[in-house]
Amino acid sequence: MLLADEWKEYELIETGDGEKLERWGNVILRRPDPQIIWPIKDKKIWDRADAHYHRSQSGGGQWEFKKKIPKRWTISFNDLKFYIEPTGFKHTGLFPEQAVNWKWMINSIQKANRPIKVLNLFAYTGGATVATAYAGAEVCHVDAAKGMVNWAKENLALSGLADRPVRFITDDCMKFVQREIRRGKKYDGIIMDPPSYGRGPGGEIWKIENSLYGFVEQCMGLLSDRPLFFLINSYTTGFSPTVLTNILKQTIGKRFKGTHSSGEVGIPVSNSGLVLPCGIFGRWENR
Repeated sequence: MLLADEWKEYELIETGDGEKLERWGNVILRRPDPQIIWPIKDKKIWDRADAHYHRSQSGGGQWEFKKKIPKRWTISFNDLKFYIEPTGFKHTGLFPEQAVNWKWMINSIQKANRPIKVLNLFAYTGGATVATAYAGAEVCHVDAAKGMVNWAKENLALSGLADRPVRFITDDCMKFVQREIRRGKKYDGIIMDPPSYGRGPGGEIWKIENSLYGFVEQCMGLLSDRPLFFLINSYTTGFSPTVLTNILKQTIGKRFKGTHSSGEVGIPVSNSGLVLPCGIFGRWENR
């Protein structure tokens, strides 16, 4: 497991009874997490929460604010800066465990000593976009949600990178990839964080177990002659990291030499010494 343990402005304070207590800068949030099936040990520490997200039995949920907090604020990871905002679907606009992948991509791009073009698919609020632009890559950021794309633009500017060559696209990722192939576009690095389930603009159904392999195979048509890396992230419950390794070996591994790796990403819990697993990754890199 790769641990996102270099944060200074984010901290996973405690976990228990299906919830996590986190510090985002100076704001402490209490949010649900279905993987936390162990009990709360230290009940007093949970009183520190400034806001608490409660799930609704009918779906969704809402925030209970214990004190007035900013509608939006910023946190930093090294030189990268991000806007944080409690949303109506419990998220904050950032997945801090992804810092381990940001560091890996930054290092890979900077060591390449050549111009690198990166495609970030299902790109959300642009954590990986900001990281790869910071490293010096030309980036294409694609997400179907206009609000998330705008948030990513703001994160890029917040990090002082607004002048970097980043193209922001609001579109269905599968349709965009098909058009890029027809246009003859090529990328040296591809990142994707596909959902477990989704619907395209034409009613197309995405189910990761049925759609992921074919989509990765299709993305092979966008790789340059000297690809640098390919990264798949997944938060789908029940998926083994080895599944992602097998997909990469059967696709990019048949065309290019390189190394494969996969595993979990996690965050250490400061109060208990536990580690919270936060998803899986599969990587291919040209070494």
